[in-house]
Amino acid sequence: MVQQSSIEPESWTLDELVQLGTMLDKRPARLGGRTVLMETAGQMLHVRRKDGRIRPLKANAAQELFEQRRGQRNIVLKARQMGLTTWTAARFFLKTITQPGTMTVQVAHTQEAAEEIFRIVHRFLEWLPEELLEGPLRTSRLSTRQIVFAEIDSTYRVASAGDKNAGRGWTIQNLHCSELARWPGNPAEILGGLKASLSPTAEVILESTPEGVGGCFYDEWQKAGETGTVRHFFPWWLEKRYRAVAVDAATLNEDERRLMELHGLDLEQIGYRRELRANFRGLTAQEYAEDAESCFLASGEPVFEREPVEKRLLEAPEPATVRRNGEMRIWLPPMSGRRYLVAVDPAGGGSEGDFSAAQVLDLVTGMQCAEFQGHVGGLELAKLIVEMAKEYNGAVLVVERNNHGSGILALVETACGYTKLYKQNGQAGWLTTSLSRPEMIGRLDAALVENPERFLSRALMAECRSFVRLPNGGTGAQSGAHDDLVMAMGVGLAAREQLLAFSC
Repeated sequence: MVQQSSIEPESWTLDELVQLGTMLDKRPARLGGRTVLMETAGQMLHVRRKDGRIRPLKANAAQELFEQRRGQRNIVLKARQMGLTTWTAARFFLKTITQPGTMTVQVAHTQEAAEEIFRIVHRFLEWLPEELLEGPLRTSRLSTRQIVFAEIDSTYRVASAGDKNAGRGWTIQNLHCSELARWPGNPAEILGGLKASLSPTAEVILESTPEGVGGCFYDEWQKAGETGTVRHFFPWWLEKRYRAVAVDAATLNEDERRLMELHGLDLEQIGYRRELRANFRGLTAQEYAEDAESCFLASGEPVFEREPVEKRLLEAPEPATVRRNGEMRIWLPPMSGRRYLVAVDPAGGGSEGDFSAAQVLDLVTGMQCAEFQGHVGGLELAKLIVEMAKEYNGAVLVVERNNHGSGILALVETACGYTKLYKQNGQAGWLTTSLSRPEMIGRLDAALVENPERFLSRALMAECRSFVRLPNGGTGAQSGAHDDLVMAMGVGLAAREQLLAFSC
């Protein structure tokens, strides 16, 4: 049986392995909050360290944080070389060899990366106790991409994203998609095929360094709240090797002081940061991420002034309240005697299309109070925005009437019985035209420069930074990104100006 003082028993049998498999995610008091899996990895698994030596796997800061926060579905946004691929391989390898009938699949962005991952896995196998390799973990098939453990009916596979058949016909219990932002071809289609192969209880880890706004990984990160996926963000300073010669404290700028205060960085880490910025220049934020917004770099000419947007991305506060799995974010609840408006950019509601978005503004100050963004439409959206308007003291409801908007307005009035609607020339709703759209965007741009503190949403700022000038001469979200929050805010600011003018 498994001993109290150690994860490893005196002799390994299949029963001991299976018993260990049932305990991997437990946190016995004797381990001080660490999981049995973490302890097992440190005792049984070996890795090649940066100095070339083979040593037992000891979890670093990022790996420990991931293990503490991990859920069934996970997405990991990280700086370079944080060790998350190695840790995922270790986690899934231990699950594969201790839980009979397990199919584990790791998919890398290139064939070379897939081969490197499999070398890590092979090393785990080679350094296991001899009695395991000759007993319950005797392999019946061992290739450059697959290990089959016949006695426990488990398989470990590594594939590249270029293999369009990866996952087809399999039932996957553990799936790791490595560097998803850099997958070739149509990553969303490949990922969709892999997801279709998942067992109902499968554990999933999507992991990548960022590569621009838009694309499959960016979309998965943005909609994580809707899908119940746990977000993990790991900035570069979690890696203890990232240090350089300490800088002179007298030379610190405002941004460096802020980082030191917020995250406890020291002068050696600031020295390393300066080296990064000298070497990587504009790509520093992407390759060595410091926050989960600015690391997604926009391509193309941005419409909004970059400096106030980037600054607000870093300074914007967390919502005071979050509802609907993160779709509804509230910073300032309604106050007695205040007047508000709710501006809405409706969409059809399909899970793969645009989001419906709503912005709540204080009518007098223009302060952003709350925000909604989700894949809802029709009557569900009509009821939701009416509830928002009622909650904010019977706010004026400003619905863009283009496309889906006319139907939403009809539902708001008839099915929901809400009549406090914004009107243009006697017609309910706001009409965005080729003339009014540039004015809306210009007004938002000016507000970002003059009064950036009005805007509290990082999601809105993220859309602002990927709102670019398009090849056809127009403006909008760059390919793969969204602009629903931007347009809802544009409608809100334009309608607010007219409402204030009429009330004077």
